[in-house]
Parts: sequence; structure tokens; C-alpha cells
Amino acid sequence: MKETFRDTIDVRKGEELDQEKLQKFIHEHIEDAPAGKLEIEQFGAGQSNLTYLIRVGEWEAVLRRPPHGPVAPKAHDMEREYTILSNVHPIFSTAPKPYIFSNDHSIVGSPFFIMERRKGLVLDKEFPTHVPYHPGLGRKISEIMVDQLVELHQVDYTKTELLNISRPEGFMERQTGGWIKRYENAKTEEVPGVKELTSWLQKNIPVSPKPTIIQYDYKLNNAMFSEDFRVMTGLFDWEMATIGDPLADVGVALCYWLESGDPDELKGGAGNQPITAKEGFYTRREFLERYAKKSGIDVSNIPYYLTFSYFKLAVIAQQIYYRYFKGQTHDERFARMNRAAASYIEFALLSTKGL
Repeated sequence: MKETFRDTIDVRKGEELDQEKLQKFIHEHIEDAPAGKLEIEQFGAGQSNLTYLIRVGEWEAVLRRPPHGPVAPKAHDMEREYTILSNVHPIFSTAPKPYIFSNDHSIVGSPFFIMERRKGLVLDKEFPTHVPYHPGLGRKISEIMVDQLVELHQVDYTKTELLNISRPEGFMERQTGGWIKRYENAKTEEVPGVKELTSWLQKNIPVSPKPTIIQYDYKLNNAMFSEDFRVMTGLFDWEMATIGDPLADVGVALCYWLESGDPDELKGGAGNQPITAKEGFYTRREFLERYAKKSGIDVSNIPYYLTFSYFKLAVIAQQIYYRYFKGQTHDERFARMNRAAASYIEFALLSTKGL
């Protein structure tokens, strides 16, 4: 399928890859890659792992590596994400096929893996100019997003190696305690409401339904669609995936699923109108109702999962800001992440009262 717009940028300064070493590695380890000059571009979205498009002639693939500078313990684990994709792709084809993992830091300066390149449209802040939007399209995309999540949660993982890297028993207890500890480790200032929120989270942990594969970063700009928006052609960013509580996955999806009436801070600033806030897209309640109907899972405890998901976003924003605060990165996009973290704390407290 021919692409109608460029979804990559030139590699950002300071995030370059060693072209000669990488070209040699690809030639020696990936059979399908032809000989020839390696071209490298970068996917510009995202604030965590670095993702590159690598191309030799007509052959294309995607390389993933951690961000530069010190990272939080157990975060940005390339081998784990590679293992997850190796097990998920054969039973859930929307996940891309991984080709190879390398722990040789001399190639790109860190562990990395290479996976197949999927083609299609990724929706981030707006629709591509060549796509005429109408409310029916928003509804169709909403249905696909819900249905793919349900399909993932219904996949039989029991014969995969995912059981070797997951502990579904006590999942929410460990998640709650772990994310609270991460916040404390990345704290740079006192934020109102944190103690009240963390206390509520620890006291109200629900009983989880039957565990499933969870992607745990399920949002619109991690999904890729066909040009006609009939199917999802790819789902990306599996580094946090595991076997766990499916409603934790739903909570993440809902906290990213913004509505027109949400506060400006949640939508990224005054005047911003997220894609999911367009007429025709599901509301969070409609998303949840379709999920409940399709999956058969009781969603009555969803306020807890939504609250926890906002707290997770607060922790992630704070971890990113911590790296900037400590001079471990000079990316100016991260200079206001502490304010984002404080806003997510506020939204989390509001979510304790319901959807």
C-alpha cells in the first residue's frame, strides 16, 4: 500500500545511530535484508523509547532502543519487549513480528531489537489532510479500538512463554505498591493530594477478574489502521505488556480516551481538541459499555482502575521530568512534565468518585 504522507522525521540531534555498525549487523543477522546502503529515519512521536525506521532499498524494518541517559530500574527492557512480541505475534497478529534482539551495546549504544515495519495510518493529534472526517468514521474507529482490546483479552496465553515473565496472582497489589514507590523515587517537589491519593489506592484494591494478556499502553496513537479504516493493521509499544488484570488495560485505555468536555490540562492545553473528542467518537462510557457487552467482564469497579491509570501517567510524567531535572536529558519537551504530573494527580483524585 502506498503511503500518502511521511510518518517519520529526520533523526533528532543527539539520538543518531552508528550507520556503519548497524548496517553490518543487519547484513550479518537478518536474512531477508538485502545488501546496500542503510538509510535511517526516526518516528517523532513518543517520549519514552526511541524508535527508528531503517531501510535498505525496498526493505524496511523498525528498530527500538531505550532513551539516552539513566533510566528507571526494570524500565525500557528491550529483551522483555522482544520476548513479549515473539509470543504474542503468533496468536494476535495485530502485534508486529520481531526479528532479532541484541544486547551488544557497541552497535547502537544500548540493547535494541528490530521488528517488522507495518504500513497504515497512525492517528496522533489530528487526521491526515487527505482523510475526510465524518462522525461515522469516528464511530467505526471507536468500535475497532474496543473490539481489538476484547480480542486481545480473549487470546489463550497459557501455552506461551509469557507465563515465565508474568505473575498474574496479586497483580493489582504489586502494581499499586510498585507505582507508588516509583513516584517516591522520582519526586522532585511536594504535590498536593499525593498522600490522599496513594492512601485511597492502597485501601481500595479490587478483586481482579480472570487474568489475560494486557498490552498496558492501549491508546489511539499506538494503533495503526488501514487507509480505509476497516481494520487495525498494527499495535505498538508492548514494553509494559504482561499477564494481568484486563480491567487495568481498560483503565489505561479510558484515561487516554479524551472527551470534548475534559479540562484543558488533560487535553494538552487550551484550544486543543483531541481526536477522540470529535463528534462521532465514543465517550468513555460508551467505550466501557461496548467492552463490557463484548467481553462479558464485570466493569463495576472501573473507577479504581481509571484512578490508578491517571496515577500511573503522573508517575511516568514525573520520571521523565526527573531525568530533565537531573540534567540526564536536555530535551525541552520535558521541561514542564512536573506540571503534567501534578495535573494527573488531580484527575486521579476526581476519578475516585466515578467515571
